[in-house]
Amino acid sequence: MKAKDANGDNPVVRLDKWLWAARFYKTRALAREMIEGCKVHYNGQRSKPGKTMELGAEITLRQGNDERQVSVRTISDQRRPASDAQQLYQETDASIAKREKMAEARKHNALTMPHPDRRPDKKERRNLIKFKYGEPGEAE
Repeated sequence: MKAKDANGDNPVVRLDKWLWAARFYKTRALAREMIEGCKVHYNGQRSKPGKTMELGAEITLRQGNDERQVSVRTISDQRRPASDAQQLYQETDASIAKREKMAEARKHNALTMPHPDRRPDKKERRNLIKFKYGEPGEAE
């Protein structure tokens, strides 16, 4: 029998388990690691993996270069398909706009620094190393 909250409506679920069930992280261990590494904030504060989830809570989490702000809509401890997992939370409009803006900035940044057509050969690599670090054996 699963534990219920004081009203008896929602199951009592740990933060790391909810993040795993909502498919933000692939494993509970990874979710726990992100929480302990201060990548996840619960209602604007650092928390522990065992924090009990509440409806309407605001969660801020970082995934790579992206930062999301979501509001908890439903509490579940079972990992379901992605379409069902998206029903557990609602991402804020500001968060969506910020992520799109950052993605656009990364895209433009990649265009300003084009990649070469091929890898440098041995002689070109040596010249790059000389240019970058100076001649080997030089006094610094």
